[in-house]
Amino acid sequence: MFIEMDKRARRRGFTLLEITLSVAILAMMTLAIYRFVATNLTVMRVSSEQNMTEARYAGLMNLLSAQWQNLPTGQGMLSGEPFKFNDRPRDEIVWVCGSGPGLLTRYAGGEFTVNMRLKRVNEGSDQMELGFLRRPRETAEGSSEGETWIPLLDKVQGLRITYFDVRLNAWIERWTDTSTLPRLVKVIIERTDGSKNWETVIALGRTPIPQQ
Repeated sequence: MFIEMDKRARRRGFTLLEITLSVAILAMMTLAIYRFVATNLTVMRVSSEQNMTEARYAGLMNLLSAQWQNLPTGQGMLSGEPFKFNDRPRDEIVWVCGSGPGLLTRYAGGEFTVNMRLKRVNEGSDQMELGFLRRPRETAEGSSEGETWIPLLDKVQGLRITYFDVRLNAWIERWTDTSTLPRLVKVIIERTDGSKNWETVIALGRTPIPQQ
């Protein structure tokens, strides 16, 4: 009788080995689920950041297109010079405009010069950002009176700008002609996050069709 009861008790319970194996299996399943969820969250975050970055660059292209395609010819409305610092291209382009896309405001009075260039995020930092430096057109050369800085893109390490001159049928590194505008402006932005350089070509006017 006692032997039969002992056998029934053994059948109803779990051994320590069985409990240990169950706990180990549950732990492995939990770890696998955690890694799966964490990986998917990381992929979603990276994808979201990339989409946001690309949207910012697309917005910059639309902004420059809207501004440069409306520039009148003559009177030095657009000029550009190539620069380098620590072997990195840091070209600059300057144009004249009133309120609107170039100033990122509709309420400015008078004309302004807008300089698109790179600038250190802060003193002593190697990190650069791309932005617009605005100042009233009548401001004396070398004066910083009325200047404002508008940051547009961060994680930038180089800026290359070239201009297509139809008279030479070639791309040139600087534009100093005050009587006309280049047909095309190519902007290449070198990024610090390991991404491929961003490049766009903006047409300032229709390229003339060659005569047969």
